[in-house]
Amino acid sequence: MFAAGTDTTHIVLKWAMTELLRHPGVMKQVQNEVRGLAGAGKLEITKNDLEKMHYLRAVIKETLRLHPPIPLLIQREASQDVNDIAAGTMVMINAWVVGRATTTWDQPEEYRPERFLNSSVDFRGHDFQLIPFRAGRRGCPGISFAMAANELLLANLASRFDWVLPARASGDDLDMPWYYHPHKISSSCRCNSIF
Repeated sequence: MFAAGTDTTHIVLKWAMTELLRHPGVMKQVQNEVRGLAGAGKLEITKNDLEKMHYLRAVIKETLRLHPPIPLLIQREASQDVNDIAAGTMVMINAWVVGRATTTWDQPEEYRPERFLNSSVDFRGHDFQLIPFRAGRRGCPGISFAMAANELLLANLASRFDWVLPARASGDDLDMPWYYHPHKISSSCRCNSIF
């Protein structure tokens, strides 16, 4: 339980920080929101402050969409026949592919938190286009912990620090893992996904 709760939480925070470094305009918006709503001179952002930070939440949702902490969700056994899946089949959902589905998302490879500002899509398992914590009754019991931790940590970091890349470096210079750039995957790699 500790490993599942802490490892996945810090993975999301690292991806959020990476994306903010790669997109300075997004970082500036987060900092303006956090610093403006939290109040000048405030030493610590609290849970009460977070309720007003809609752009910060959009940043975390967009991070979860592109970088689910567990890309292949825990397998489950189908209890009845559904479409082409027979009862008793072990099913693994690829949350990484779901978050990049061109049928659901406009420009899915782009990091655009704005897509969540006027959207009711949430990560709690009711909207199947965003399922970093699984869905339904088998959803992750740690959603509240993970979101509170990530929102508080990211808000406090954004309020106190100005992150910048070294001189003359751009976001494209960051060493991103191969799975962030699907067009760089070798043509010999194949991945089939079932939604």
